[in-house]
Amino acid sequence: MNILVTGGAGFIGSHIVDQFVGEGHRVSVIDDLSTGKRKQVHRKAVFYKLNMCSPRVEEVFKKERPLVIVHMAAQMDVRKSTDDPVFDAEVNIMGTLRFLGLAVRYGARKILFASSGGTVYGEQEAFPASESHPTRPLSPYGISKLTCEYYLEYYRRVAGLKYAALRLANVYGPRQNSGGEAGVVAMFTQQMLAGEQPRINGNGFQTRDYIYVGDVVEAVRAVIVPSVEGIFNVGTGIETTVNEIFIRLKELTNSECREIHGPAKKGEQTRSVLDASKLEKETAWTHTVSLSEGLEETVKFFQQQKRRLVKPALH
Repeated sequence: MNILVTGGAGFIGSHIVDQFVGEGHRVSVIDDLSTGKRKQVHRKAVFYKLNMCSPRVEEVFKKERPLVIVHMAAQMDVRKSTDDPVFDAEVNIMGTLRFLGLAVRYGARKILFASSGGTVYGEQEAFPASESHPTRPLSPYGISKLTCEYYLEYYRRVAGLKYAALRLANVYGPRQNSGGEAGVVAMFTQQMLAGEQPRINGNGFQTRDYIYVGDVVEAVRAVIVPSVEGIFNVGTGIETTVNEIFIRLKELTNSECREIHGPAKKGEQTRSVLDASKLEKETAWTHTVSLSEGLEETVKFFQQQKRRLVKPALH
């Protein structure tokens, strides 16, 4: 099957590409490498260095004729979205609209969309939040993700394009960029391994639902089948504080850093945790990687990366 992955050089997207290439699918990748890395793209995938808003994207559709599109590319920095809502909308809403139009024009059957469980609900009233929880996003980024979900439903009704929107919790794991809004695991890990001092925003009691990237890949595999449609949370249903993440990573990295707190981030959610029972009921998916296992694998990855950067001494 021909599968197109946008953002396929990025953290989550590159893992998805690896999985589908390994299963024998023809996989093409669109990524402008603004945050992704070319070396993370599987050598058997066809790579196109393109911005998702470029008119040349249509050439990819003409050539590749994908049956399934996995749309991971996005402007994903919440702070940047608040600083420049117009840019956020141009990339996330208009870019997605262009892909939806091209998908219909060139015969794609389904689109899998990376939405955001951490932002579309806003401050939660119920814990964990199910898909029926009120959606009151606090940032333009969350608004753009929710808007795209409405467009997905529109294209399903008027054009018959099937879709699955995955409201992802806080994804972490190997290849994660230490920058950005959801990169606290990668950021702390790299700082600790480098002997630097991490800083926790606020009191550190804010909670998130941390899900390992391998479990997200399995969720994508679970919803690619034609019979699974709609909006699905992808999370563990377990709340973990930033303070606990700090403590666990400090132990795994053998860091001697102190627990230092800085000012709280303006507008940051206090608690975020998702109920993924709908996905579990409609597919065979369930999260299988515990936080302890996932953090250990993540630290191993960054340790290996650090060793590769250390040049051998000349004799």
